[in-house]
Amino acid sequence: MCRWAAYIGQPCYVEDVVTKPDHSLIQQSINATECKTQTNGDGVGLAWYGERPEPGLYRDILPAWSDPNLRSLTAQVQSGLFLAHVRASTGTATSRNNCHPFAVGRWSFMHNGQIGGFEKFRRRADMLIPDNLYHERKGATDSEVLFLLGLIEGMDDNPKEAMEIAVGILQRMSRDRGTTPHMRIGAAFSDGETLYAIRYASDDRAPTVYYRHSDSRNGFAVVSEPLMAEEGDWHEVPPGSFCRFSRDAVEIESFRPLI
Repeated sequence: MCRWAAYIGQPCYVEDVVTKPDHSLIQQSINATECKTQTNGDGVGLAWYGERPEPGLYRDILPAWSDPNLRSLTAQVQSGLFLAHVRASTGTATSRNNCHPFAVGRWSFMHNGQIGGFEKFRRRADMLIPDNLYHERKGATDSEVLFLLGLIEGMDDNPKEAMEIAVGILQRMSRDRGTTPHMRIGAAFSDGETLYAIRYASDDRAPTVYYRHSDSRNGFAVVSEPLMAEEGDWHEVPPGSFCRFSRDAVEIESFRPLI
């Protein structure tokens, strides 16, 4: 399992979310408290939005706690919308192409969870990606396939429905050819204007997702674990939810994969 944090709001230094808080993403890479794997040292990644529609992207295989480039980057980059991720592999290689977030055009995507037995139907899942998008399949993870299927199913027009279809396809493939748990997903993704999040599982163990509004920054932090222990106003996203975050509002709807 992995840990991640995302932010949308008034521009701030990325380090304010990724490195500075008491239970920052870097601290969670060493000592996560709400996932199976306490240590998340199989790579790190950051996607941030600035003046251009496409996100900047930094990914490396170093553990977050020993990556000096990450600390330097987060101390200098200011952004009003960014996604950051520390990885704990569930079976695929530790490589830069397998590190989250993934980015295609203006979209960025990161995932915590698993698709049960993906290695047993990976070739079939890859075959669902059309030729005009297959060049974006850079790594070997189930998360990247999920993202690409979402793009295929119309993420540009209706992100919720597109992900309900994509999750449904892979959950069905896991049931037919894979193993349990068939689907666990705690994901965040963005088109550079809105931040979206999903919390869902085919069983009763959906990966955790929390959010908190900051009045001073007029924005939201959305995370897999709260960043500050003393801040009691973190809200847990209910299992089976799809969230839309803007700077000053959140909409939460039910999320039901189309199976």
